[in-house]
Amino acid sequence: MSTPDTVSAHGLVHRDDAGSRLGMWLFLFSELVLFGGMFIVYAVYRSIHPQDFKLAAEELDTMVGTVNTIILLTSSLTVAMSITATAKGQKKLSIGLVGITIILALAFLVNKYFEWSHKFEHGIYPGSPELLNKSQGEILYFGLYYVMTGLHALHVIIGMTILAFLMVFLARGSVHRDSYVKLEAGALYWHLVDVIWIFLFPLFYLLH
Repeated sequence: MSTPDTVSAHGLVHRDDAGSRLGMWLFLFSELVLFGGMFIVYAVYRSIHPQDFKLAAEELDTMVGTVNTIILLTSSLTVAMSITATAKGQKKLSIGLVGITIILALAFLVNKYFEWSHKFEHGIYPGSPELLNKSQGEILYFGLYYVMTGLHALHVIIGMTILAFLMVFLARGSVHRDSYVKLEAGALYWHLVDVIWIFLFPLFYLLH
């Protein structure tokens, strides 16, 4: 997020928007390193157990993953539109678009909840007897599936919290057409959440 405004000896307000944006990009890079490491682990294990990974992937519902992908792509559009609306001074529209983004994020989580619940009902969860009876490769696949999609879901929740605060800032006028770097930072974080899912979707749902 942007650094707080500072007041000089002459009473002028100074904002380091460039520094705030740079700080946000550095933070996003650290997040990419985290998930990048997991993607490498996934690639290594998949190369070792290619058939087991393909077999395990058949347990996932591609349609569910596709719907969630559409949801997140749409949410990226709405949060980007909120920045444009803010820049044009359209306060109510910007607040509404951020609200729609939060609703789409909630829809993603609800969809993910039912997907996980379905797997649990079939006894496919970490440490379950059903999963432990499967091959080593399938166990690794579902271990990575729960860790990576679970961590991504956590980022979705964090993103929703950030967007909720931004709605308050917009309503109070602390984020407006002349100062919306906070909204830009929040949108960048949300785009990161979407980009990560764009990689998770094919890895777990499409590569059969």
